[in-house]
Amino acid sequence: AALSSALALLLSLWGAGTAATPPPAILSRGATMTDVLAAASPSDWRPNDPANTLYLELDAGRVIMELAPAFAPQHVANIKRLVAARYFDGLAIARVQDNFVVQWGDPENQRSTAGAARTLPAEFDQPDSPEVKFTRLPDVDGYAPQVGFSNGLPMARDPARKRIWLTHCYGALAVGRDNAPESGGGTELYVVIGHAPRQLDRNTTIVGRVLRGMELLASLPRGAAPMGFYGKREERVAIRSIRLAAELPVEQRTPLEVLRTDTPTFDALLEARRNRRDEWYVRQSGHIDLCNVPIPVRDAGQGATY
Repeated sequence: AALSSALALLLSLWGAGTAATPPPAILSRGATMTDVLAAASPSDWRPNDPANTLYLELDAGRVIMELAPAFAPQHVANIKRLVAARYFDGLAIARVQDNFVVQWGDPENQRSTAGAARTLPAEFDQPDSPEVKFTRLPDVDGYAPQVGFSNGLPMARDPARKRIWLTHCYGALAVGRDNAPESGGGTELYVVIGHAPRQLDRNTTIVGRVLRGMELLASLPRGAAPMGFYGKREERVAIRSIRLAAELPVEQRTPLEVLRTDTPTFDALLEARRNRRDEWYVRQSGHIDLCNVPIPVRDAGQGATY
């Protein structure tokens, strides 16, 4: 399909380097998220880092998760040690709670961690740092003074306390724990599959997010026992393996590209989602929730965005 006049103007202005941020006039002419992504340049995308990418292999396929060491360095390092020790291989998804989480680990708590820690001090938030790029969402959030994105991750910020943390949006990867804050270490992990449970923010350690394969987790049978646990061993979903992408030969990896969240292109995407101008929409809301902003991911070098 031919580019809209809005998109053509967007391309010409960005190509000439005349706009640090997308001019509102462009968006008022009707640019949609599809238009914005069509106008994106290769530099608007970044490859996922194999050293911080996990492959969760199920019978149904591969779930790809990106780790966030800047926000939970001790837990990410420990999870990598667990993966290197093949801790998760042959374990199972034991909990699938409707509109909440998928959780996996060792239900019997018998497997050796092979030198990795079983528990760690909580990393619910981190000191703010200029090294952590923050693209702020202009809308008010009920859970934090400021919210936005850093390197493709939804995050929150408290300027007064100078603290930052990741948020429980759909697809968030986090560490299960008992009542004590320091009772988690990465031997139990969960992924959010329902409406964003933001009340969990700063109550568990978030270590990353799912880049691809959410449909494999969200479509699992719900557990009938309390809190969505599978009541019978045979109901559990077997985990073939979890591997760090960097461990695998290049031909066995799934290279992806994630839309950068520190560019004018992402600013335009934010506005296109805050005020939907697709033909179906009658009214624009002028607001968007942090967890309703999509972070596009595509196959590396192919340009197929999903």
